[in-house]
Amino acid sequence: MSIQPFSPDPTEAAGPAKGDGRHDFDFLYGRWRLAHRRLQRRLENDTQWDHFAGLSEARPLLGGLGNVDDNVIELPSGTYRGSSLRRFDPDSRMWSIWWLDSRFPRLEPPVVGRFEDGVGSFFADDTLRGRPIRVRFIWSEITANSARWEQAFSPDGGKTWEVNWINTLARIT
Repeated sequence: MSIQPFSPDPTEAAGPAKGDGRHDFDFLYGRWRLAHRRLQRRLENDTQWDHFAGLSEARPLLGGLGNVDDNVIELPSGTYRGSSLRRFDPDSRMWSIWWLDSRFPRLEPPVVGRFEDGVGSFFADDTLRGRPIRVRFIWSEITANSARWEQAFSPDGGKTWEVNWINTLARIT
């Protein structure tokens, strides 16, 4: 028995509401080379960044109402795998994004948000070292062959933000 590789068909979108936001992540389907830049210490006034590579492959789920990516992240301390699971809610027109990490295999609380004018903004409440923080993901600079993702934390409920992780994506296929 042989299993054929999955080939996404973006035309298999669930439901008729094409402009409601369910296609916002269609740009991500395929294989990508990632250039990561991550602060070594978060919310400690650090200015030291690690630079490292990665690979990602994304595909649709649920006829386009969701998607998943599989990532290889080549940290200076060692390579690990991670996955984002995204689900679109047609009623609220919002995306929820969960992260699953091979180092700590559990679903974290999702960031929730949407795209406006080509920029996706997603937020969640979380904790860091026992302190409450606000988390923000931004998707921007999206073209057919590139995109940018950044993560930021706020210790003060969103008044100020520290960007602590930036990915630039370059399409492979």
